[in-house]
Order: sequence, then C-alpha cells, then structure tokens
Amino acid sequence: MKGKFVTCLIITISLFSVSCSDILNSGSADLSGDWLIPTNQIRDGGPGKDGIPSLDSPQFITASAATYMSVGDLVIGVIIDGETRAYPNFIMEHHEIANDIMNGFSFSLTFCPLTGSAIGWNRTIEGVVTEFGVSGLLFKNNLIPYDRRTNSNWSQMRNQSVNGVLIGFDVETFQVVETSWATWLSMYPETSVLSINTGFSRSYGTPLYGDYNFNHNNIIFPITNDDPRLPRKERVHGVIIDGQVEAYQFELFPEGIGVFNDTKVGEEIVVVGSNGLGFIASFKRLTEEGGMLMFEPVQGELPAVMRSEDGTTWDVFGNGIDGPRSGERLRKLESFIAFWFAWGDFYPGLTIRSNNP
Repeated sequence: MKGKFVTCLIITISLFSVSCSDILNSGSADLSGDWLIPTNQIRDGGPGKDGIPSLDSPQFITASAATYMSVGDLVIGVIIDGETRAYPNFIMEHHEIANDIMNGFSFSLTFCPLTGSAIGWNRTIEGVVTEFGVSGLLFKNNLIPYDRRTNSNWSQMRNQSVNGVLIGFDVETFQVVETSWATWLSMYPETSVLSINTGFSRSYGTPLYGDYNFNHNNIIFPITNDDPRLPRKERVHGVIIDGQVEAYQFELFPEGIGVFNDTKVGEEIVVVGSNGLGFIASFKRLTEEGGMLMFEPVQGELPAVMRSEDGTTWDVFGNGIDGPRSGERLRKLESFIAFWFAWGDFYPGLTIRSNNP
C-alpha cells in the first residue's frame, strides 16, 4: 500500500474527493471482456490487485484480551453453529475481506469502507471452496472482489459476479450483524474478536479515511444517482426483495427495541432494531411449514430481541432461543446496512420506510 494509494489518502483527507478522483481514475485497470455493469462507472482504486491485502488466516482472541476495543467501536458480528466472532470495522477497513472458516463453514466477510457495507459470502461456489481478494476496482464507490479460483470479478452490493467465468452467478450470502462493541458484548459475552496481530503493519487505531464516515461531502468517486432525501453518510438498513429496496432508518426505532411486521413486494417480513443499541435485522415471517408469525419486541433480555405469538423468543440472528420453536431459525432476507448515498446509487427510487405502514 505504497506510492499512489498513500498519496491519495493524504489528498482525500485534506482536499476531499475532487483531487482524489482525478488521481485514482487512472484508466490503468483491465476492463476487457463482458461486464454486467457499465465499464465507464468502474474506477481504478489505485493500489492494484491485492494491493489491499485480504486476511486469509485471521486470528482471534478473547473479548477480555481485546484491550484495543472501545465500547462505541462498530463491529461486524457472525454466528456459525453457536460460535460467535466479532470483526472490528477499524481493522476490516484496512483489509476489506476476511477469508475465514467456522465449524466447517468457509466464508468471506466482505466490507467496503467507502459504502459502509458489510456482507457475508459463502466461499463454496459450484462445490469448490475459493478465496476472495480485493481487485482494486470499484463500482459506484463499492468494492469489487475477485475470486482466486476463476479470477471472476464480483460486485459486493449486487452480491453477483459481474465479469469473468462466473458472470451472472449470484453468491450465497449469510447474515451478519453490524452494531457497537458494547451491544455485541451484551448479547454475546463469550465472543472472540479479530486480533490486531494480522501480520501486516497498520495503524489500526487511526481512521484510515479521516473524517470520511461523517463528512457528507467527502465522496471519493462521482455519484451517478445522488438521492437528496437523506444525508449521504447516514447508515441505513436496506431490505432487497425482487430487486426492490425498502430502507429502514435507525431513527424509526426506539432507544429500546422496536419491531415492524411488514409486507413488502408480497413478502411477509419482520424488521427488528434499536436506535439506542444500534442494530437492525430483518427476516421472513413465513415459516418452513407455511405458517405466519407475528412478533413483538422484548426489552432487557438480551440476547433475546423479539417474541413471536407462540411464546418463542428470538435473537438478532433469527435463532429461536427459548420456547416451542427453540433451535429453529427464521429465514433470512437479502439485507444489510450501507451508507444512504450507496443505496440511492445502486437502487434509484428505492422507498424509505415511514413510521406509518
């Protein structure tokens, strides 16, 4: 990460996006072959392929040993078969992809610091386990990973291969939860956490992009569709159903926990969240056997966040933790948190959930 990339970061912090875009849009990227996205909107991020190094052997320590963590730090939480891990955003912004395995499940945690989006991907594709790396390219300011088995390029927020042998292939996602370290610890105190001993020399305690997360005018590349309805850097939970998106703001939810039982594009869904605790998650309400569940919030009983009318309590991953459906899991939706400007750019005309259904 030397040379042009370091220079760009200095210019981004001091002069914001205009000068940085001029430098990064160098035209040096290989955009040959067929693409599902407009190549004139693909940008060369500067450091080149694998110039931002993925974490391919991530190491974890106990929560009590993670003295580098502060209560307000954002983390990306993962649960696989009861095991919990937290990946701090301030580490992931330096690497963008962690290729990991938990209880036999091989996955990539993908995180784009420019669009604020964290999405979990299954690394088993067509029956073969692969790794994902950082291509150095971006589409609509968003990460373009590539898979190391076929060298195909993927769009993170589309969850799809957009170039190469696997073009048009939709990756299988799994649920992750982005929230504060304090909230994650209160839900899962036995969690492990990604270590700062990554094998790379990085200043993990210093924001890599300066004030980027809070400066609404600091956008590195041009926005194709700049939707003015919300502040550009507001973190918004989007639910994608048949290519249509409904956006849920944190301000919809109380300081405690709130629940919406909604119908979107013919799909019965539940969205649970808390403005005070800083999480939003969403699931299908239709059960495997065809029944329909209604939910209400649960206060002060973490990790339980909601209860269905049959008396089952559920956690933020949709796991039944007590009651007649204990051990079951609600079916996931394609949903994640990202900055508002990215949602507006990827899904022009998306709807914003109001307080009234």
